[in-house]
Amino acid sequence: MKSHTLDWENPYPSSRTAMFGANAVATSQPLAAQAGIRMLLRGGNAVDAAIATAIALTVVEPTMNGIGSDSFALVWDGKQLHALNASGRSPQAWTSGLFCGLSEMPSTGWGSVTVPGAVSSWVALSRTFGVLPFAELFLPAVEYAREGFIVAPYIARNWARASGKYCSFDSFVDTFLPGGRAPAAGEVFRSVQQAETLTDIAESFGESFYRGRLARLIAEHARTTGGLLNEDDLASHFVDWVDPVRVTFGEHTLHEIPPNSQGIAALLALALLQDSGVAAMNPDTAESLDLQLRAMYIAHSDVRARVADPNHMQDDVDSLLSIEHVEMLCRRMREWDGLPTSDSAQSGGDTVYLTAADASGMMVSFIQSNYFDFGSGIVIPGTGISLQSRGACFSLDPRHPNVVAGGKRSFHTLAPAFVTSRGRAFMSFGVMGGPMQPQGHLQAFLRVCAHGQNPQAACDAPRWYVSPSGEVLLERGFPPTAVDGLRQRGYRVQEADYGDPVFGGGQFLVSLPGGYCAASDSRRDGQAAVL
Repeated sequence: MKSHTLDWENPYPSSRTAMFGANAVATSQPLAAQAGIRMLLRGGNAVDAAIATAIALTVVEPTMNGIGSDSFALVWDGKQLHALNASGRSPQAWTSGLFCGLSEMPSTGWGSVTVPGAVSSWVALSRTFGVLPFAELFLPAVEYAREGFIVAPYIARNWARASGKYCSFDSFVDTFLPGGRAPAAGEVFRSVQQAETLTDIAESFGESFYRGRLARLIAEHARTTGGLLNEDDLASHFVDWVDPVRVTFGEHTLHEIPPNSQGIAALLALALLQDSGVAAMNPDTAESLDLQLRAMYIAHSDVRARVADPNHMQDDVDSLLSIEHVEMLCRRMREWDGLPTSDSAQSGGDTVYLTAADASGMMVSFIQSNYFDFGSGIVIPGTGISLQSRGACFSLDPRHPNVVAGGKRSFHTLAPAFVTSRGRAFMSFGVMGGPMQPQGHLQAFLRVCAHGQNPQAACDAPRWYVSPSGEVLLERGFPPTAVDGLRQRGYRVQEADYGDPVFGGGQFLVSLPGGYCAASDSRRDGQAAVL
């Protein structure tokens, strides 16, 4: 399917319209999108715009990401796709015995903190693809932090909701709860500490964070408050340029980051649907939803059981996507006897996603996250650095490849996505929100690439979510016949409000013959900005 054959009508209620331009940036906070546009106006490329947007997001959307986050990226350089894994590893001193007696990994405190990789991703992307001086990419973020920015409604709600969770962390309260409370929508928030930290990172090309002043502050705070993260853990951090993994469906190929990312779940689900006939079905019918849910549940369950730090996995990527393995999973689909009835549940993480593209044809799919809310709750005093809680993604099962250990990357929910068609760039996109990410990728891919919906329509369309416990959540907007049809097929269906956090938020860019079509999810405060 060619981009100019997409259906430009929107069959779903929407408060947004698709945007068109020769250059584009889309993300979940308008000021961050404008940071990227400012880099393009300064002569930067899509990578420069993406980095500036990511840095700005750590300031203007601290409820979802921060300077102490992890990140992943897919970069189309105009000819081929590159993949960056900048996730951090656990402290070397961690052992499974350290967490003995717990039923699950901690989600706050030092027991959840792994080495933050976001700063290293900014450095690696800039060195490899950027054209602007590294320090220039920080100018908008430093301005927002020093001068302040007006807090938007969605972010304000999340800030208030999360504030009680972290009120026992003194440095968090001092940094993010001015006057003892979360800032309300319409109020100005500023953080001179973040401005100074970002300036330090900019001027040292990231060295301060891993081997300099900031690294010493992080390690010293760990030593004095019970953490095991030290200077050697930070100094030994490195990123990996990896080969993207992919599955072709019709004329389009979906690309994901390989493990330790969960993105391969979207590829497995798509492979399971190859011969299902789903492309010929209306995506909003029970018949189509049944197939999508089955494929996604089976794929995600398989990934949860097998994916970990690739150095510790029993199965490599080729075997997971092999014809034999896919056929084994297809047999499960054919022998389907319904979803399980476990009472276990899993909530989604909190994430920011951005995509950027320029007139030369370069496109970037980038994702960055604290994991939950403000992450671990640990903020390094005097710096504004909130540390992520990715350690919570480890398993305590000694038989699982993702079992917690020192110097190890955890299973990772972060997953940017990219689509090519006949060897050319077609779509850069992502759908945020913990285990929603591969589920959103599958739904968005089918809507755009199989059914021809334009990016804004695919973004606005109601979403489904299937939990590990077997419960299906349907966002309001699906026809009643679809809801009833799934219940008649034995699904435990609950309807949820449109925009419920479990359904995440998406940002999409589709390549057109003369530029791009950009879409931003109305479920968040975001913006698709064009130039």
